[in-house]
Amino acid sequence: MDLLTKFTFVIACLFAEWSVTFITVANCSELSSDSALKLPPAANVIPVKQASTLGSFYSLSLQSAFPDDVEVNEYCIELLHIYRQRYVTLANCLVTYARPIKICQNCYSGFNSLDDIYKNISSDQSGPGNVSCHDSLMRSDRVMLLYTLFSNLHEIWTESAKCSKCLTEDQEALTNDTVNFMATLNQSLSCFQQFQKNHTELCKDCKASYKRLNELYGRMQKNQTLCIDLEDAMNTTHQLWSNTYNCLLPREETVPVIAVSSFMLFLPVIFYLSSFLHSEQKKRKLIHAKRAKSSGSLMNIQDKFN
Repeated sequence: MDLLTKFTFVIACLFAEWSVTFITVANCSELSSDSALKLPPAANVIPVKQASTLGSFYSLSLQSAFPDDVEVNEYCIELLHIYRQRYVTLANCLVTYARPIKICQNCYSGFNSLDDIYKNISSDQSGPGNVSCHDSLMRSDRVMLLYTLFSNLHEIWTESAKCSKCLTEDQEALTNDTVNFMATLNQSLSCFQQFQKNHTELCKDCKASYKRLNELYGRMQKNQTLCIDLEDAMNTTHQLWSNTYNCLLPREETVPVIAVSSFMLFLPVIFYLSSFLHSEQKKRKLIHAKRAKSSGSLMNIQDKFN
C-alpha cells in the first residue's frame, strides 16, 4: 500500500466518523494495494438514531443561547411570563362564556389585567435599571407576535363585542343600565319558567314583564349602551316569546300605522266618490240653465203673437 492510498484511506475513515446525519459502517481494516477505496452500499447507511447502539457517533446540538448583547434581559423575560399567564387567563374566560355569550360581564377583569401588562411592555419608559422592553419584545421580529395577539383580542373586545358600552369608564364594573337590564331579563325568564307548560297563561301573565324588557332595550339601543351580552340575551328572549311560546305583543306604533294604511286604502274611493258627486252637481246646473233659457224663449214667442 503506497503513501497516497494510505492517506486517502485515513481521510475516508475520519469523514465517516465525523458525519453528522448518517453513520457509514465500513470495514476500514483491510485495503489491498491494488484496489481503490470502496464506499459501502446505500443499505449500510444508518441514521444517527439507529446507530446509537454502535457506540461510535457524534451528536450535534444547536447553541441555545445567543451573545449577551442580543439576549432579552431578565426584567423583560419576567414581563413576558406575566403576559403569557394573563393572555391564557383571558382566552380561557372568553371560550368559557362564549355560548351563551357573557364575556363582557365575566371577563372584564381579565381584559384589564392583560391591558395593563401590555401597556407596560409596549411603553418606551424604562423599568428597573433603565430597561425598556418595547424593542426587544414588541419589535424584534417581523411577526410582532405579542402585538398581533393583543390586537386580535382588543378588536374582539372593543369593536365586535362592544364590551365598553356595558362597563363604567374605568372598565372596573357594570353600568347601572346593564345591571337593571339583567334584573328585568331575569324577571321575564323566571315568568317563562313558571308558565312554560301553559303557553296561554304565559302569554297573558308574562306580558307585562316582557313589555318592560322591550321598552328598556329600546331606550338602551337608542342611547347606544348595548354590548354583545345584552343583544344576544334579547335576541334569545325574542325567539322564546315569538317562536317557542307563540306569543304576540302588539306595539304602540302599530295603531297610527294601521290608521294611515286604512286612509290610504280608502283614498281612491273617496276621490272617485267626490268626483261623481261633483259631476252630478254640474249636470244639474246645466239642466237648470237650459230650462231657464227655454222658458225665456217661449215667453218671447208669446209676446210676439200677442
